[in-house]
Amino acid sequence: MFAIPLSSVDQSPPTRPLSASAAKLRLLKKLRCTLRYEKKAWEAGAKRVAGVDEVGRGSLFGPVVAAAVILDPAYRVRGLRDSKLLPPERREILAIRICEHAIAWAVAAVDAARIDEINIYQASRVAMRDAVIQLVPAADHLLVDAMRLDCELPQDAIIHGDALSASIAAASILAKVERDRMMREWDAVYPAYGLASHKGYSTPQHLAALRDYGPSPLHRQSFAPVWQKQEVFAFMEDDEAQEEAADEEAAV
Repeated sequence: MFAIPLSSVDQSPPTRPLSASAAKLRLLKKLRCTLRYEKKAWEAGAKRVAGVDEVGRGSLFGPVVAAAVILDPAYRVRGLRDSKLLPPERREILAIRICEHAIAWAVAAVDAARIDEINIYQASRVAMRDAVIQLVPAADHLLVDAMRLDCELPQDAIIHGDALSASIAAASILAKVERDRMMREWDAVYPAYGLASHKGYSTPQHLAALRDYGPSPLHRQSFAPVWQKQEVFAFMEDDEAQEEAADEEAAV
């Protein structure tokens, strides 16, 4: 037997495995956002290709918001990429440029009550379809982020579309900027939840507020972190009622 010198052993701490969200962001950063999907549709005869995307699917509060954008082939909006990869200030600047130079753009939303009624997947599809319907002039081909919509237009469902297609990226930016604006407005109405900072997503701050104050009327009651908190509150209230009854019996 022989001893291995400690200096030759890697003593660095083990690396922690990436979370699913961190791994996805790392993947998205490697993808190139281009016009190759748009060019393919143009070459097939399409004139007005719309990118379509939504934001807010994972939020516990408020609407899911979608946008549809028909970019002008003659004008390149530089810097387009998945809205999740852009700082807020950059998104705001790009949103202005998109609106100024796009052939058409539109935004639509489906509120929390409707989300609870039909589920978030279907609500996302409705919001995206509504955005498409509002486009003037109308689109004749759709590029959609990872799903198909209930409309008769030719369409391509592109996985990670907001990181690969410039048109879908533009739609994701408009939808994100609009939804963030909504969350800032609702933050003034429901200041206890900190909506302006986390935009309604499941952060420790938000979950703590749900625990302390319960859900607001605009929280998605069908989402587990919301209804589970309500069950906990009801259970605690039942325990408190039983304790109060026991105290009263002991006092008699």
